[in-house]
Amino acid sequence: MPKKQSEQSRKVLIAAAAVVIVLLIAGGIWQLQTNKTEKAPVPAPEKVAVSVKNQPVIDYNQLDKDKALGDMMTERKAAYGVNKGLDMIVKSDETVKIGDETVNMGDVQRKIHAKEGGIVTQSLLLNAKKTADAYGIYVVQPGDNIWNIHFKLLKDYFSHKSVKIAPMADEPDPKGFSSGVGKLLKFSENMAYIYNVKERALTSDLNIIQPLSKIVVYNMDKAFDLLETIDYSKVHLIQFDGENIWIPAQQ
Repeated sequence: MPKKQSEQSRKVLIAAAAVVIVLLIAGGIWQLQTNKTEKAPVPAPEKVAVSVKNQPVIDYNQLDKDKALGDMMTERKAAYGVNKGLDMIVKSDETVKIGDETVNMGDVQRKIHAKEGGIVTQSLLLNAKKTADAYGIYVVQPGDNIWNIHFKLLKDYFSHKSVKIAPMADEPDPKGFSSGVGKLLKFSENMAYIYNVKERALTSDLNIIQPLSKIVVYNMDKAFDLLETIDYSKVHLIQFDGENIWIPAQQ
């Protein structure tokens, strides 16, 4: 091949190679830009604040300090004709604070239903009854026993009806038979529950290991529906067989 022609061929090859290199570089840059675009993080959607309504908290520790709370408790108790026999009346959609512990009354309600043999979900409870159940709360103190707690509540209730119950009215008669009040108190044990606020469980033991550890819980509607039927002048006629109670009808 002539020298001049060979030189031209070499120049053509170099030019072609240069074009290929330029194309490759351009293609690489385009691909890199494409990848960056594809992998660019999508901006997160703006967070929307959601307002969560907390359950009302009834603070036992503040009963003597918070006038508004004290007035509310006085009003609630007056509606049932009681005062000193209970510390608080709370609702099943409220939370109670006792000492350092908080007690969700809805949780207590479910445990009571389970104890009574009913499997009831929260949604069923709400659908079955639009208004929250009311529960009487007595905070157990050292030296308390369930009998005296019930007796204190009974005396408190009847005092609002201008009926004075003798301090020994719950004692057996001279022959050893239970009095009408004693039978009523014994039956009341089936209408109240002891709840350990530290262990979050129902219990049957009132022994105090730590202060403010246990409460007695009354279903106000059930307990006071019963009390409303009692004519105290006929309380001596009450009969109780250990499970069922018979109360003379009021006239």
